[in-house]
Amino acid sequence: MDRLEAIQNRHSVRQYTSRPIEGKVLERIKEEVDACNREGKLHIQLVTDEPKAFDSFMAHYGKFTGVCNYIALIGKQSPDLDERLGYYGQRLVITAQQLGLNTCWVAMSFGKRGVRRLTQKGEKLRCVIALGYGKTQGIAHKSRPMGGLYEADGPLPAWFLKGMESAMLAPTAVNQQKFRFYLSGDQVKLQSTGGFYSKVDLGIVKYQFEVGAGLENFHWA
Repeated sequence: MDRLEAIQNRHSVRQYTSRPIEGKVLERIKEEVDACNREGKLHIQLVTDEPKAFDSFMAHYGKFTGVCNYIALIGKQSPDLDERLGYYGQRLVITAQQLGLNTCWVAMSFGKRGVRRLTQKGEKLRCVIALGYGKTQGIAHKSRPMGGLYEADGPLPAWFLKGMESAMLAPTAVNQQKFRFYLSGDQVKLQSTGGFYSKVDLGIVKYQFEVGAGLENFHWA
């Protein structure tokens, strides 16, 4: 499937089978992690066959089971770190979906103490992405009406509508979709309207909008 199909088919999954990630699928995920780190100047790390991070009270409270693989979203402290981690983290999520894997963004429901050992001096662990072969494919989350998520100073071009449709499928903290787009000609601005992990959400939503709209059709304001 292409990236847009992956976006449309991807849903959060919390229960996983014991099937390991291996072979060409594992190689491809590693390659994409390396590419995201180079492009985003990050220290994202893939951890496989390690169940301890999700063998905690918080993980069980979050109804996670069978999680033995995850992507740790790490980078050097900077004002735009959260947004970059959201953007490149979602790129990895969609790559995983294309490869037949399932995922779930996790901000609180994992054992942070053990995962923090992956960080180096001056770096910050923001959240992780559970990864593996899900027992189900998950279910779609409810979405707010599109009209409440943008403002425009003129007619809406087809590329903008496609971008909005893609953005509305983006996972956000507690599914609150606290973001707003502003369209002026071919200029698009994206802002947070508050909430938990709002800057991470902006990065996730930005990535999905770009896939739907096509970067050749607009410029970020």
